[in-house]
Amino acid sequence: MEEGCSLEDLGAMNRSSGYWVGKRVFVTGPTGVVGSWVVRDLVEQGAEVVVLVLDSNPQSELYRSGLIKRVTVVNGALEDFTVLERAIVGYATDTVIHLGAQAIVEVAYRSPLASYETNIRGTWNLLEACRAHGDLVKRVVIASSDKAYGEQRQLPYTEDMPLEGRQPYEVSKSCADLIAQSYFYTYGVPVAIARCGNIYGGGDLNWTRIVPGTIRSLYRGESPVIRSDGRYIRDYIYVKDVSRAYLMLAEHMGCSDVCGGSFNFSPESRVEVMEIVNVIRQIMKCDHIQPTLLNQAKGEIRNQYLSSEKAKRVLGWTPAYSLEQGLKETVAWYVAFWRGGDA
Repeated sequence: MEEGCSLEDLGAMNRSSGYWVGKRVFVTGPTGVVGSWVVRDLVEQGAEVVVLVLDSNPQSELYRSGLIKRVTVVNGALEDFTVLERAIVGYATDTVIHLGAQAIVEVAYRSPLASYETNIRGTWNLLEACRAHGDLVKRVVIASSDKAYGEQRQLPYTEDMPLEGRQPYEVSKSCADLIAQSYFYTYGVPVAIARCGNIYGGGDLNWTRIVPGTIRSLYRGESPVIRSDGRYIRDYIYVKDVSRAYLMLAEHMGCSDVCGGSFNFSPESRVEVMEIVNVIRQIMKCDHIQPTLLNQAKGEIRNQYLSSEKAKRVLGWTPAYSLEQGLKETVAWYVAFWRGGDA
């Protein structure tokens, strides 16, 4: 492994380099909002992609876009070690991008056991399969979350802060994150960890999330529902920037300051929930429709946002989309989705 990579070296390993041509990549969580875009980027760059699908969803972007016809599908659950091992061994996987998870805070609050099983057991199963077949697997990207930090006194969050999740979803991400680090430091599994803020973009069909839920309500002429008081502060990062971040981590795994490391990815903006709702209202020309504040959020950290200084310094990563640019593309995706056009 190289002792380090300069930004010039990193710049040479970009999308135009052909890095992914012929790479055999196993992606978990491909029907999710991030997974579908990661799969699209990999396929378009010449990778041979294998995906793990638990339940087929014809409305997910993986199916609607036709990407499902361009990848190999392994059916099964993250909780089943034999399925993961079969995918890695059977298709000689050299790269693993682990996006599969129960990703809704409210669902984890209501049903913690299922979330722990998927997010924690699923992660150690996958990493154990990678460890056992280290002759095949050369790079593993684990999707963690800003929620892994729990609620910290200091903002913005940096990678050297402790992982102190308290609520069920936070704990599941803290544990998965620490397990990934353990497999690197103990067994040398080539892992890098990505921690993002709130991810939004076309293909997110979880309507309880603020961006897709607000867009759907306004499209229907209804009042968007905000579970909190609207003053919670978050990072909001566009899914295309996230996909690029995950692939960059994998591409740079040969650098000693990347392998085994964790990286925050954020546009480094501080946005209140009400602000993002108002931007969507303006884009959709629905300023006359006022949101409904429930002030009933449970298991949520009030203020949380990240520093991406390390990702900029080590990877040369910066977001390509502003909040308004990302939301405009996202609104256009959903409008096409509901009108039956090409999203």
